[in-house]
Amino acid sequence: MGVKTHKPTTPGRRHQVTADFAELTRSRPEKRLLSPMRKTGGRNAHGHMTSRFMGGGHKQQYRRIDFYRRDKAGMGATVLSVEYDPNRSSRISLLQYEDGERRYLLWPEGLSVGDSVMAGDEAEVKVGNAMPLRRIPPGQMIHNIELQKNRGGQLVRSAGSWAIIQAKEGETAHVKLPSGEVRLVSLDCWATIGQMGHAEHKSLMLGKAGRSRWLGRRPHVRGVAMNPVDHPHGGGEGKSGQGNPHPVSPWGWHTKGRKTRNPNKYSNRLIIKRRR
Repeated sequence: MGVKTHKPTTPGRRHQVTADFAELTRSRPEKRLLSPMRKTGGRNAHGHMTSRFMGGGHKQQYRRIDFYRRDKAGMGATVLSVEYDPNRSSRISLLQYEDGERRYLLWPEGLSVGDSVMAGDEAEVKVGNAMPLRRIPPGQMIHNIELQKNRGGQLVRSAGSWAIIQAKEGETAHVKLPSGEVRLVSLDCWATIGQMGHAEHKSLMLGKAGRSRWLGRRPHVRGVAMNPVDHPHGGGEGKSGQGNPHPVSPWGWHTKGRKTRNPNKYSNRLIIKRRR
């Protein structure tokens, strides 16, 4: 695992930093675990654009990841391969269970081909095993954390990320998330042991605009560069400013600092320390 720099043979190559893919052991995905993906171009079911600056990009297929793992509790599995997933920053592992079924799993740091993993109350505390938070000791790095029992892992799934259990109190655990937020999570919720792999993802540099287009990202245009008909910040002679008493969105909403979280949200009582 590592990153690779390139000789500056072109302007796009000069600052490009790519992954060396040394951790990958297989180039083709498991066909039975693929699902088709349709491009949206940022548009909803009515054809209205709800996310700007999206479109194009390389065709991709979705890899069905097992974020749940409860239905295989107590059954051992062997790691067959470590693979690339175009839909996420982390790598994925292909497991084969004792009953012959194969499933994809998020790849944690330190999990190798041939290793055995297990989920359930009887699983030991080692990398790749999943179990309830009540069985995980404080100070242990975890990922793929459930927020609600039986819902599947939702938190800490990106490359290089990890959370830690700070303490346990009653039927809840104090979990410190990568953002710095400390949150109460039920001890009945499951998590997977270890840190997410491919931590060098944050060191990668695209190097040229074309690589953004391959990922389906279109150019992000500033409001001050538009005409008045297109954006409240647009227009003016020469290089003008935003022209508003405060920065706004294309639809006139306050932005850059406006709080968007509902102050009466039910989960506020579960947050002990905010990320800011």
